[in-house]
Amino acid sequence: MSVYIDKAAQISIQQPLSNEWFSNPLLPTGRLCKFVRPDFKQYLSPAVSRRMGTALKCTLSSAFACVPEEKRSQLDGILTGTGLGSIENTENFLLAMLQGEDGLSPSNFMQSTHNTLGSQVAIIFNCHGYNITYAHRGTSFDSALMNAVVKFRLNEFKSALVNGVDEMTEKYFQLFDQIGYWKDRDVTIEDVRKATSPGTFAGENSVSLFLTDQPSDQSLCELCDTQLLYRPSDQRLKACVEKICLEHNVSRIDAVVIGNNGDNINDEEYRRLVQLLAPDATQIIYKHLFGESFTMSGIGVYVGATCLKEKSIPSHITIDNKALENPQTILVLNHFKQLDYSITLLKSC
Repeated sequence: MSVYIDKAAQISIQQPLSNEWFSNPLLPTGRLCKFVRPDFKQYLSPAVSRRMGTALKCTLSSAFACVPEEKRSQLDGILTGTGLGSIENTENFLLAMLQGEDGLSPSNFMQSTHNTLGSQVAIIFNCHGYNITYAHRGTSFDSALMNAVVKFRLNEFKSALVNGVDEMTEKYFQLFDQIGYWKDRDVTIEDVRKATSPGTFAGENSVSLFLTDQPSDQSLCELCDTQLLYRPSDQRLKACVEKICLEHNVSRIDAVVIGNNGDNINDEEYRRLVQLLAPDATQIIYKHLFGESFTMSGIGVYVGATCLKEKSIPSHITIDNKALENPQTILVLNHFKQLDYSITLLKSC
């Protein structure tokens, strides 16, 4: 059973619901870069959206932009990955409790759980299919994507929506800052290409992928497989990639999407992985444009799929500043603290 990324949409610190970053990217400044908000009124009525937090509104908007109207209620599954869930609502509810329980907002309470994001999409889409949310920190999106691939292979899915969502509040940003997670200055593209110090910068993202079992004229690429591994040996990593390539008749990996974020320890592991798995492949970077979050690997898959659809990899997202034309296969790599690893293979269709 083949799986295809039929359409994808993103809301982030780039132009929302757009591929403008591909040719004309916004250059983020500051250590905390917030969502560039789309016009929510295109997808949600003011009466509905005024009770929603930013993460939920962004999730719904990217889902609306991604899934064709006639397919929404027919989705076999909605799978969501999020590291922090609706952290804004959670903070608002807890802070209100500290001030006294008389004025507590039921909306903040109801929308504070992680699975609110996927469940609200299902309610508004009138979709009664499989619905699950993963909160596995740095592999939250990857877990949701792998679950979807497994369901397709079991012939239980013909179409599915996979979301990756994370927001960052000022208070949570400060907590991370205290443990040295962020740099004390702006992160530049040179930091991401060659990191020499610890720390990165925070971004926010909502990415949605519409998956189908049949390709169409608008399909971005084929999603060959996604695998998750915990503390794998080099031999196991290499064997996993070789097995996926063999199963899908891939003899060469043209490019590798890596999660360099300007942190020297994080980025050194990606350099090692590239040398181990695809030393001759073009290296694609993206976090200098989108920032870092628990589910930013979803943006990595979206970037790789977009490059295959556009049949080009622009120079401003390659580690050596060299463009590549007509890539056919792209491997997306992600690791979280050198413990959890994910491998996703994309192929032109």
